Amino acid sequence: MLFNSWQFAVFFPVVFALYWGMPHRFRTAVLLIASYWFYMSWNVKYVVLILFTTLVSYSAALMIHRADSQKMKRLILAGTLIACLGVLFVFKYFNFFAGAFADFLNMFALHLHPMTLKLLLPVGISFYTFQTLSYVIDVYRGNVKPEQNFFVYALFVSYFPQLVAGPIERTNNLLPQIKAVHEFNYEQATYGVKLMTWGFFKKLCIADVLAVYVDRVFADVYSYEGFALVLAVGFFTLQIYCDFSGYSDIARGCSKMLGIDLMENFRSPYFSASIREFWSRWHISLSTWFRDYVYIPLGGSRCGKFRHSINLMITFMISGLWHGADWTFVIWGAVHGLGQIVENTFAGRKQEVHGVMRGVRVCLTFLFVMMAWVFFRAQSLSESMYVFTYALSGAGNIFQYIKLGCNAINLKKVALFQICMYLLILFIYDCFSAFRKVDAIDILSRKSKSVRWTAYLAAGLVIAFFSPKGVATEFVYFQF
Repeated sequence: MLFNSWQFAVFFPVVFALYWGMPHRFRTAVLLIASYWFYMSWNVKYVVLILFTTLVSYSAALMIHRADSQKMKRLILAGTLIACLGVLFVFKYFNFFAGAFADFLNMFALHLHPMTLKLLLPVGISFYTFQTLSYVIDVYRGNVKPEQNFFVYALFVSYFPQLVAGPIERTNNLLPQIKAVHEFNYEQATYGVKLMTWGFFKKLCIADVLAVYVDRVFADVYSYEGFALVLAVGFFTLQIYCDFSGYSDIARGCSKMLGIDLMENFRSPYFSASIREFWSRWHISLSTWFRDYVYIPLGGSRCGKFRHSINLMITFMISGLWHGADWTFVIWGAVHGLGQIVENTFAGRKQEVHGVMRGVRVCLTFLFVMMAWVFFRAQSLSESMYVFTYALSGAGNIFQYIKLGCNAINLKKVALFQICMYLLILFIYDCFSAFRKVDAIDILSRKSKSVRWTAYLAAGLVIAFFSPKGVATEFVYFQF
């Protein structure tokens, strides 16, 4: 069930009405049933996997808490990691590593036909696996106490707004809110509606429009050259941001309507003045997860420069592999790791800059991130290299270069104008967040009724009439 589908347009109002219409003691049941219904709408069979991960992590946390010795706690934690990551490995990484092992043997003339599994990747498995692991690790560290009520914990794992694409919530944020007694708050609910609307605008009016041109090029990248490739990469840079942050906004919005605040997952990342700052603003729930459970345990920055660089590279390469079972994702992560190492070497830890210099660094950081996205979007390393090799082909005649590129992907003037208008709105919104550090939705909510409703009506009409029609498209991060 997609957020941008008619099924969800029926599903959520029913859940909303039942949730607030029921006494507090029944609300956990309402949300748990709704969450499992939401997940089973993708594939009924794979509900077994989320239930297995829930049971294992729930039981492990209780056993760790009751264990007398540190050795026994470590054994239980290790068993939990093996069980939960084992499921993730089989469904997401088995074929990749089997192929990589066969390729390694082929280097020594030992020919092996790799065994592969024909399994459909369960939606959201990477997200809920990491969420359960953070819970068990936090219990092991003594940061939180284990949840005694299985159904409350099951809702923590399967909570439908953030189940399939995050944000990856932490125990001390989501679990207490699930158990708390909530009173309906009109301002909070209406803010949630506005946040959802903004998310739908980014997804439907920007991401889905740009996806048409991006998919056209990357479906047969070798048939294009020059500015067509630059447009495809630039459009994908904006598409993936609007698609993923749009999902996060919708998730946060509908959760806020239920009285539960999910963490902010994006803070205007393309206005970052360094790679380090970018990762403090992009997919925050994942980047902080890797920081707390991979980077810091490896030693973080509390060691020599060489070891610190190794820690960064390991963390970013694992992060790349988390996104997908392909060498292109590993390289994408390694590029970001290398970028941050170079940045630390020449700029040091102090990255704060202002004025014109900040603007220059924002542009350079954006260019670096955009170029790195090539590895993320391309189907193979050879495709990535082709894009870098031929992206500037014909750039000597700049006007002809741009014209041929637009014609190659069939980008008409009307469509270009529409895209530019939507991107201008996005730019203004993110400027408020990045530089003025204010909430644009909150500012709008405090305007006069005529201004507010004009904006609401305009947003509704744009989404209704100017977004692509037809089958609802999946969100990019569903594949991870």
